[in-house]
Amino acid sequence: MSSTTGPLVPAPGRMGVDFEQRVDFGRLRDHRLSRARAALDASELGALLVFDINNIRYITSTMIGEWARDKMARYALLPREAEPVLWDFGSAARHHQLYAPWLRMENSRAGMLGLRGSVAPEAGLFERAAREIKGVLEDAGVAHLPVGVDVVEPPMLFELQRLGLDVRDGQQVMLDARQIKSADEIALLSTAAAMVDGTYQTIVDALKPGIRENEVVALANKRLYDMGSDDVEAVNAVSGERCSPHPHNFTDRIIRPGDQVYFDIIQSFNGYRTCYYRTFAVGRSTPAQRDAYKRAREWIDIAISTVKPGVGTDEIARLWPRAEDFGFEDEMSAFGLQFGHGLGLALHERPIISRLNSLENPVELQAGMVFALETYCPASDGYSAARIEEEVVVTEDGPRVITLFPAEELFVANPY
Repeated sequence: MSSTTGPLVPAPGRMGVDFEQRVDFGRLRDHRLSRARAALDASELGALLVFDINNIRYITSTMIGEWARDKMARYALLPREAEPVLWDFGSAARHHQLYAPWLRMENSRAGMLGLRGSVAPEAGLFERAAREIKGVLEDAGVAHLPVGVDVVEPPMLFELQRLGLDVRDGQQVMLDARQIKSADEIALLSTAAAMVDGTYQTIVDALKPGIRENEVVALANKRLYDMGSDDVEAVNAVSGERCSPHPHNFTDRIIRPGDQVYFDIIQSFNGYRTCYYRTFAVGRSTPAQRDAYKRAREWIDIAISTVKPGVGTDEIARLWPRAEDFGFEDEMSAFGLQFGHGLGLALHERPIISRLNSLENPVELQAGMVFALETYCPASDGYSAARIEEEVVVTEDGPRVITLFPAEELFVANPY
């Protein structure tokens, strides 16, 4: 299957211009908040309290950089029929008051919970935050209803419960909201993929014997940040004898003539992420490498050809080999090798597609879903392997692939 089958998904320029309709960020903000409100209204919850920075961004359209991703320092509250309230890190709240007019000025507040326990709960920050949250819920008239929380530090959970709040799982509600993408979100995802298209050209130009995996990772990071990436989350670089089993990392291994090499580039543009594998041979390829690549390509092509609204994720998962068929004892051990996962502000959104979970708990595909499909095939030489990934938009007319760097057959970089 050609990755360019069907109309191309737009990947507009990154600048705002007056002569083309590109991403409309006001429309994007309105869409995301309305989706979150609709999911909240369809639930039993009275409000959503979110600490996951992807959920915070989805509801409030604010972000203060990747520094915040693992700090648990920011949180936002969306009550039914009320405006979102954001608690941000120190002076960031003042910045939002100046530059994020879609939030009410009084709803951009400074907040601090302790940086994952570095300030002990005894300091009272959790208690203070929980009381403020309850006050907002009371003002909105929803304190008697359950409050949905996505991820939370235990002291925060305990304080909310101590104040009599009924805390439920809010992550499922947020994932429901986020699974269908708007045209603006799809354009951002396509633009992010286009950035990786260009990065793979940089990689294949440099992929010669003597370069190390970590040097390729450095080249990829520079290229992506030069193009406007706001976060290069990870670049996996796996070569030679490291290819099987898949280690999901990179090292300082020196790449040698005839190596099979695969990369995964995970980065974001305006928050929207890629997960984009490609496999290459360096200088020359062997029959074992080409055969592994052909099988991995067949597995991904048949999966892509099945994608359309109404198809169950179990139907896709059944097309892929069982774990035992490619050298693993069970599906848990092989998880993530024959795999699909939603893409958006997070790397892993709905749907998650694999034989581990989809056969018994399938999800029906809908137009507007965007996900990555990944396949992996170890080679008969005992150490090489092929890894391919395509990002797919579900449309009423079928799949649209937005990862366009050539992958129909094993690409030999800098052939001899």
